[in-house]
Amino acid sequence: MKIKRIGVAAIALAAAGALTLTGCTSGSPSSSGAAGDMSAIITTNGSEPQNPLIPTNTNEVGGGKILDAIFAGLVYYDAKGAVHNDVAESIESDDAQNYTIKIKPDLKFTNGDPVNAESFVKAWNYGAALDNAQLSSYFFGDIEGFSLDENRPELSGLKVVDDLTFTVALVQPESDFPLSLGYSAFYPLPESAWADLEAFGENPIGNGPYMLDGEGAWKHNEEISLVTNPDYDGPRKAQNGGLDIIFYASQDASYADLQGGNVDVVDQIPEAALSSYADEFPDRSVNQAAAIFQSFTIPARLPHFSGEEGQLRRAAISMAINREEITDVIFEGTRTPAHDFTSPVIDGYSEDVPGSEVLDFDPEKAKELWAQADAIAPWSGTFQIAYNADGGHQGWVDAVSNQLKNNLGIDASGNPYPTFAEARTEITNRTIQTAFRSGWQADYPALFNFLGPLYGTGAGSNDGDYSNPEVDALLKEGRAETDIDAANEKFQQVQEILFKDLPAVPLWYSNVNGAWNDTVDNVEFGWNSVPLYYQITKAAE
Repeated sequence: MKIKRIGVAAIALAAAGALTLTGCTSGSPSSSGAAGDMSAIITTNGSEPQNPLIPTNTNEVGGGKILDAIFAGLVYYDAKGAVHNDVAESIESDDAQNYTIKIKPDLKFTNGDPVNAESFVKAWNYGAALDNAQLSSYFFGDIEGFSLDENRPELSGLKVVDDLTFTVALVQPESDFPLSLGYSAFYPLPESAWADLEAFGENPIGNGPYMLDGEGAWKHNEEISLVTNPDYDGPRKAQNGGLDIIFYASQDASYADLQGGNVDVVDQIPEAALSSYADEFPDRSVNQAAAIFQSFTIPARLPHFSGEEGQLRRAAISMAINREEITDVIFEGTRTPAHDFTSPVIDGYSEDVPGSEVLDFDPEKAKELWAQADAIAPWSGTFQIAYNADGGHQGWVDAVSNQLKNNLGIDASGNPYPTFAEARTEITNRTIQTAFRSGWQADYPALFNFLGPLYGTGAGSNDGDYSNPEVDALLKEGRAETDIDAANEKFQQVQEILFKDLPAVPLWYSNVNGAWNDTVDNVEFGWNSVPLYYQITKAAE
């Protein structure tokens, strides 16, 4: 979330004869050489998680930021998105379909429970089981035994071989399976979690660089306090004493605290400061491309937005939006108008997918398409875009609404929710009755990750309930390819269909805009826009 290609696919797609991820120490964070106080607490911004912190039920950035700090998965991603082993000793396959995963010995959760094969297999089985209704269950959908129709407590494709070894059998070869294993849905859980998983979610016990600072460290709607895990000795070993993530009500509030020296680093800059923050924090700010895609989703269940009428109206709305004007005026050039449904930093990205002209600003064509839709069924009501008011979205939502008013002659407006969690709850529960702000911060660096979780039938983040059998088939075919170029060709065919159906209206790609105070050193923002907190150093006060 660097206009730079990320060639990580080569790691996951070694020769068909030996697909392997083995131990690696490269990709460690760079350092300015500044020594830090190993007890110093780093303060940063965040948002209240939508749900209790269960890895398989967390699919939003507020909770994800915390989970990535307190858990260690089989692999992790460095600043550029390259994959390196963390808990895994090796991940091997001869056919990209059947994997043998070995775990490093003597690893423990912070309560002393062992990190072993069972801690992964049991957590994955729970995440996949239909009755558990986990938001990230989709990530287990290609493991043998997964079902959307009946509850299966155990996946037949997962087998514990011994204490430190388990195997994974997929229903078909997958081009990016090893690449995906750094995502939080694949984190392990300690045996103690199963006594009361709901209580565990309030005070999670992990195995990563950080851990909660005791019972009650998560103060809802205020902050969460993390301290370093002394038993973690992996590649992300913290160079500080802990992390306080403050849940700010607005980007303006977090930036004001940055200006006042009350917070060390922020990864969001309010619109009003986009033109000035780099001057205010010279050599201590960042404006780099990131794997973040922004859109708004129009559920097909809304009146006037299904069938042929719906396709015409979606295309009209898209062509009535002047993306370049909004990104220049409101975002001060810190966003790039979208040309597809993915991200320019992902290997395989293209600006020339057939059908992408629906993203061009063409108000005359937009009016023509809207009139064609009216001939099928006259438009009635108002068009609204829901958004979370704590995320700095009002400016662009108002701008888009005004363009729709002016270019289509309809009543359009924003529909603000006070917090991200409140908006997400209505979206997840399908009680929201308007279009809504949407987007994607990549879980792992691959084209499929921008498409499958959002537009595959029944996918955990398919909040608009879009379903197209042709899309589903192409997604499956693409993942079955062991050649990355062939896989990406299938995924581009998926996008051709998406440009016709427009389940979401692409808007722009986000840069990560962040800044930090002179209290900290070794600040680096990752490919997905999140600072690499573990490598940040802070001088003693």
